[in-house]
Amino acid sequence: MTQDAVLFDEWPTRDGRRIGAATLNAPRSLNALSLAMIEQLQARLTRWAGDPAIAAVWLEGAGDKAFCAGGDVVALYRAMRGTEGSEDEGFAARYFAAEYRLDYCIHRYPKPLIVWGDGIIMGGGLGLMAGGGERVVTETSRIAMPEITIGLYPDIGASWFLGRMPTGVGAYLGLTGAQLNARDALLAGLADRFIPRERRATVIAALQQEDIACPGGVAALLAAFEARGQVPESPLLAHFDTIQNLAGVPHVGGAVRRILDDSHADPWLAANRRRLAEGCPTTAHLLWSMLARHRHSSLADTFRDELNLSVQCTRHADLAEGVRALLIDKDKAPLWSYPDVASVPPSAIEDFLAPLWSPGEHPLRDL
Repeated sequence: MTQDAVLFDEWPTRDGRRIGAATLNAPRSLNALSLAMIEQLQARLTRWAGDPAIAAVWLEGAGDKAFCAGGDVVALYRAMRGTEGSEDEGFAARYFAAEYRLDYCIHRYPKPLIVWGDGIIMGGGLGLMAGGGERVVTETSRIAMPEITIGLYPDIGASWFLGRMPTGVGAYLGLTGAQLNARDALLAGLADRFIPRERRATVIAALQQEDIACPGGVAALLAAFEARGQVPESPLLAHFDTIQNLAGVPHVGGAVRRILDDSHADPWLAANRRRLAEGCPTTAHLLWSMLARHRHSSLADTFRDELNLSVQCTRHADLAEGVRALLIDKDKAPLWSYPDVASVPPSAIEDFLAPLWSPGEHPLRDL
């Protein structure tokens, strides 16, 4: 029997309404976001949005390790390589269009949507979480946009929300793939509540018993379960001034040089430097360009532009090479198209940003 990509349930509430519950159901892959997951979740969220008996939605991941560790880049790799049993060459456009449409739906969802962000939350997982109405983190939460390690770029709306963080912070997170804990996420605006993992069942029971239909009802209930005194210390806060000094500059080359030349011995900063040093030089330029392009864009325009760039990435060499090195052969020795950020010519980035569709033909034109 084929395993359901997403498990759905509806929990009764005291007032006769229901809470829609969705669980990403691929714990062995850390709930990597497959196209089947995306399509099933989109269909059910759409149905629940129009059902007056659904008072709120709860979204989580199966298992105890991850909410969602990212998109299904292995499926993308197989499609790019045309391996036996892979999807056809149009898979990338279908996958990214469906993913971004779902992310946009979550950002604009008309009912309280609670994301239980326990465990690993990376890439596509953060795309699901970022737009939630109530984004809960726990003591196990680990959040990152590590696309520089595979030759993609921070997508899933990150071109929009990273640019709205304090000067330099979003750029630093994107360039280094820095891992954030629960307090970091709260400070960066990527989460709203810290609730210890052990309180999950109690929170769900309370949601079923309290009046959550009134305005602010869900927020008030979740606030009662917060435990800010238990939130871990924040590396992001501890190094905030350093981060702004390193990445709050006008040009990507300057930011990369500053980060790589930084001599702080702190393990968190050192790990971030190493990730950037080993990462894809083209990714650094794509991140910087997208942050500039969408500094004042709407979220919908950002997703449309990200779809174009993401499909373009599947047509260039670095993404397939990065996935190969990290997840297929696992030699962790990618051969990037350029040896360093300074070697990437402007014409290469212009090629990545070239439009694939006219405005009237764009798959996300209706957002």
